[in-house]
Amino acid sequence: MSLCYAESQRSLYKTGLFCYRIWLLLMAFVHCFSVLSCFPDSDLSMRTLSTPSPALICPQNSQGCQNGRGSSTSSSSVTGETVAMVHSPPPTRLTHPLIRLASKHQKEQANIDRLPDQSMIQIFSFLPTNQLCRCARVCRRWYNLAWDPRLWRTIRLTGETINVDRALKVLTRRLCQDTPNVCLMLETVIVSGCRRLTDRGLYTIAQCCPELRRLEVSGCYNISNEAVFDVVSLCPNLEHLDVSGCSKVTCISLTREASIKLSPLHGKQISIRYLDMTDCFVLEDEGLHTIAAHCTQLTHLYLRRCVRITDEGLRYLMIYCTSVKELSVSDCRFVSDFGMREIAKLESRLRYLSIAHCSRITDVGIRYIAKYCSKLRYLNARGCEGITDHGVEYLAKNCTKLKSLDIGKCPLVSDAGLEFLALNCFNLKRLSLKSCESITGQGLQIVAANCFDLQMLNVQDCDVSVDALRFVKRHCKRCIIEHTNPAFF
Repeated sequence: MSLCYAESQRSLYKTGLFCYRIWLLLMAFVHCFSVLSCFPDSDLSMRTLSTPSPALICPQNSQGCQNGRGSSTSSSSVTGETVAMVHSPPPTRLTHPLIRLASKHQKEQANIDRLPDQSMIQIFSFLPTNQLCRCARVCRRWYNLAWDPRLWRTIRLTGETINVDRALKVLTRRLCQDTPNVCLMLETVIVSGCRRLTDRGLYTIAQCCPELRRLEVSGCYNISNEAVFDVVSLCPNLEHLDVSGCSKVTCISLTREASIKLSPLHGKQISIRYLDMTDCFVLEDEGLHTIAAHCTQLTHLYLRRCVRITDEGLRYLMIYCTSVKELSVSDCRFVSDFGMREIAKLESRLRYLSIAHCSRITDVGIRYIAKYCSKLRYLNARGCEGITDHGVEYLAKNCTKLKSLDIGKCPLVSDAGLEFLALNCFNLKRLSLKSCESITGQGLQIVAANCFDLQMLNVQDCDVSVDALRFVKRHCKRCIIEHTNPAFF
């Protein structure tokens, strides 16, 4: 009887112990849940679309973004769709005594909290958009500092997976909180490489950012002419536009409504000064004509690999855009010496010219440039196989302030042309002679003996001796030599 009583007492003890342990686990779970609920990083149920609170741009299925330590959205290793998530502001105080004690201990050890607001804002200014949004979710103070208007003059988003349209909508909604429907502080939007950007995202920018001055959407091939027209029409202060790689963009112009509203004195002009249309393959002479007629204030124009551009398009350009300082028509294979005659009308205003791989350009075109553009500083004529020593002579004698010259893959340029350069262009800093078969060490020694400020020399695939390379190194001590001679190091 006593044995049975002891066994029953032992089983009751074990049952009570088991229940006590279960109770402890439940209390621990409740305690952890209450701690996590105080931080918006760990409670995904706090998302709301009705409150204009900070936007976190991060991958939806990324573990790193859930714990607040995820990598930047520009990383290509992130899988899944990237969206803009909206969270409510962090709580102002913690109610649980254990949590209050823990937070007090953490505050004593967090030296960053001792920094003044101005220093914190300065630190935040170096963060990209997605990281700045994460900082806004740390605490109430960081929330207020992260949304300081001074930090939101620029929005920079990169990455192929990011849902840019939604991200721009959420960010502009938050930035328009103090000034409804208008972001007066936002001046720069850079969404390069975001292939998911569509016309909807550009419409958001056009409607909410009237003070926009710089827009870069390079590599976003889903945008069309209509969206670009809206941006340039509704953002009158836009000066810098990069649509390189946007194959659907064939022109830059105002919308019909904007053209009607403009006064006759203002005309149909756009304030763009910097325009990059590299790899806009569909751009033709007629489109360039429209661009020139509307963007008369252009100073920087890049038309690299716009393969349909001809000399006729350059003629239109020179009629309207007389202030161009930098121009690139590299790989425009239909541009010839007649196009160089048109470009020469820029005269002393032209400082930068790239005609690389324009095989129809010869010494005649170089002579036009050398005669009229005396203040030219940079010339890239790589791959123009029609250029000879005579063309280099014209260039050296007239453009004496030349600082950078690329005549690589010009097999007709020899040591004689280098001698003209050395005796006239003393300010030369960068010289590329890659794959120039007629260049020898003698020509390099003449250049090194006269151009002491030479900083970069490219003689790859040239028949140059080691002694000549050492001579260049002795006379031009700051010069970096790119070569293919294994004996020289």
